[in-house]
This record gives sequence, C-alpha cells and structure tokens, in this order.
Amino acid sequence: MFRTLLVGFLALAATLLPAQAQEAPPVGLPNVIDIRVTATEERARLVVDLASRTEFAFVSLTGPDRLAIDVRAGTFSVPEPSGEPAENELIASYLVEQAAPDRVRTTLTLAAPVQVQQAYVLDPFEDQPARLVVDIIPADAEIFAANVERDRAASSAAADTAAVSTPAGSSELPIATKPLVVIDPGHGGIDSGAEAPNGVREKDIVLAFSLRLQELLIESGRFDVALTRQDDTYLRLEERVELARTNKADIFLSIHADSFQQPEIRGASVYTRDENATDVLDKVLADRENKSDVIAGFAMPQMAPEVVDILLDLMRREMRVQSYMAARSIVHQLEPSVALRRFPVRQADFFVLQAPDVPSVLIELGFLSNESDVANLMQGEWRDRTAEAIARGISTYFDSLEAE
Repeated sequence: MFRTLLVGFLALAATLLPAQAQEAPPVGLPNVIDIRVTATEERARLVVDLASRTEFAFVSLTGPDRLAIDVRAGTFSVPEPSGEPAENELIASYLVEQAAPDRVRTTLTLAAPVQVQQAYVLDPFEDQPARLVVDIIPADAEIFAANVERDRAASSAAADTAAVSTPAGSSELPIATKPLVVIDPGHGGIDSGAEAPNGVREKDIVLAFSLRLQELLIESGRFDVALTRQDDTYLRLEERVELARTNKADIFLSIHADSFQQPEIRGASVYTRDENATDVLDKVLADRENKSDVIAGFAMPQMAPEVVDILLDLMRREMRVQSYMAARSIVHQLEPSVALRRFPVRQADFFVLQAPDVPSVLIELGFLSNESDVANLMQGEWRDRTAEAIARGISTYFDSLEAE
C-alpha cells in the first residue's frame, strides 16, 4: 500500500499533546484560514483552506479512535474550531488546535473505523486558496488497528521526511488488476463542435485535455488507457461506443465543452444517461448484432428471447448504477478544484452513453460561450488541475467497486 508520512512532523502525534501556542510561530508559515468536514453515507472529506501551500501528514490513533491531520502552519483563524458533522456515520466530532508553534492539528474523533483513501494539496487558483483535501472511507477494525500500529512505529522512528500528495489517479488503496479506461474526445474532423467567440474550437480543446488526462492515468500505474481518437479524426457516435464495447472497457469517458445562448452559464458538469431516455440501443449496435451478442458470456445461445431480454435489462440497469457512481465520484473530486454548475451530476439522452455493457459518463468541462470558462480552458494550469481531479475521481470510483 502506498503511503508517505511526515514522520518527523508527527513524532509527537501519537500522544496528542495539548496546544502549545505560547511560543512565537516560525516566520513564513501560512495561516489555516478554514477547516470543514463534509460527509455522505459512503465517505467523509476534510478540507483545510490555507494561506499558501504547505506540508501535511496524518496518523491513526486509539483511545478513543481518532484520525489526526497536521499541517505545517503558524496560526489558524478557523471560525468554528470544533463541531459535529451533520448526519455523519464516520466522524463523531472534530477539533482544531495549535498543537505546536509550527503545527495546526485537526483531530477527527471517529464513530466507526476508517482509512484515508487519498490526500492531496491544491495550489491557490482564481478566488480559491490553497487547499489540503483528505478523503476518508470506512474500514474494518483490523485495517484500522494495523494502520494505528504502523503509524505508531513510523512516529517513533521520527525520520525527517515530508508527506506528498497522493498522485492523481492513484489512491491509498491498492487495486488487483488494471481497469481499461476509454477516453473519448468529442467531435473531430469536419465536426468542430462548439466554437468560442475568439475562434477556439471544442474539438481542439477536448483533444488536448483528453491527452493530458491519459498521461495522468498512465502515470498513476493503475490503469490501461485508450483514446477513441488521438488526432483531428472524425468518428461517428456509434463508432465511439463500439470502440469501448469491443475492447471491453471498464469505463467510458466522453469529454466535451458546451455552448449556450446565455453567456452567464458556466462551470463543469458530469452526465449519465437519462433513466427516461428513448431507447436507442438498436442504433448503437451494429445492424447484424442481436441482443444475444450483447450479453455474450452471460447467456447461452439457446435461451428463450424473453430470458435474454430480462438479462439485458438487468445488465443495463447495473451499468446505469455504475455510471452514476462514477459521475458522483468525479464530481466529488472536482468540487474543491474548479467551478461547477449547480447540480453538477446531470442526466440526458446523449447517444454516446447508450452502451448496455460499459459504465459511461459525459464530462462537460465548461462553456465556450462564457468568457471565464474559455479563459480557463485555454490555461494549462486549469487543465492540469481539472484533469488531476477527474483522474482522482476515476480512481475513487474503482476503489468503491473494490470495496463492495
């Protein structure tokens, strides 16, 4: 399991000494601006807003069960330094304190055993400060106890090393096999897609972004990655879907950048297939392909047609569930990184989301009709930040499948 701890920084963490703010903080250390803990039924997230980028570390503790997260900071101005997250089955309460002149600690008292799925620091961007993001998921008691013992041994070793962010597309959790991710840069060739007032074309933006996302996923060492197009090639919609199906993709991501007549509309969003969408399955499949071919490996050829229909319907329902899980995981990682549309997980009858046997989502990076979105889409830093968030979202989606 990949994990790097700032052991020297946490040498005292195992004993959780009380606040020691009487000494003047070292010059140059940032202020902790805000801390918040949010949760869903499946996970919790700690976000630490920072005046500037800094180092961090975390450690698991018992008596009671806790997770302590330290950042190297000289002060904190958190409006509410303690509290109880609402409707959270993982975190009972949290406390922020100045644990030492150069260290601000957030202690999460646990309601159930947990483990850190991934942790990373975001650079400041636009109106957002630097941020530490720590994603926390349930664990069984044995895993939590093993983490406590490992962290205790690491703390007593007190090596002077710095913690690093979990690489984009990676995770604290291992995965047994490499899933195949198929990325589909929308449009191409004679189909330019949307176009910004300054002449920027959707087909070019999404190709550059898809190539960067592919790099990040491959660098994580966790995925095999293929693109439906790697140059300015035109592909029909059914060809894109068929490439994912033929290669037995584990997830299909179609990348787009929209346009709208209201220029104030902006932000990223993630689409899955509309549950009430018109069934265009027959248009997705090749003319000679029948429903038995779709579920090859799941049904015998001599099965009655009505049994095949039932199995196909079950498969498609499962793909819709998995697609929604993937969309939610991606949005969860985009939230602290980039501007999102209101209700960013959306549903629509996009043709490329019709595969009955591949979880599929369509990611709208932003609107070419909005000046701010266009500026972001043209900026390498924004593209990297967004691609890293999507890569993390893909990783957490596959983590959730492994945990089932």
